[in-house]
Amino acid sequence: MILSGDFMRVIKDIIGKEVLSKNAEVLGKVHDVEIDERDFTIITFILKKPGFSVTKEEIIVSFSAVKTIGDKILLDD
Repeated sequence: MILSGDFMRVIKDIIGKEVLSKNAEVLGKVHDVEIDERDFTIITFILKKPGFSVTKEEIIVSFSAVKTIGDKILLDD
């Protein structure tokens, strides 16, 4: 899959952002994204839980649950 420079910049900016629930609870930071290769849209964010853990606990968040993206990502659900 070859992505345009602008789309790659957006992905790079999203990786590492904190994701907050609608109650402002920190769910984790974006570790990776799943992309629909047909139309180059983001399907899900893959989060690492906050803190140190020896297990590889991840949270999958649908892009449709996102309310806003700024310095942090705020979820609507």
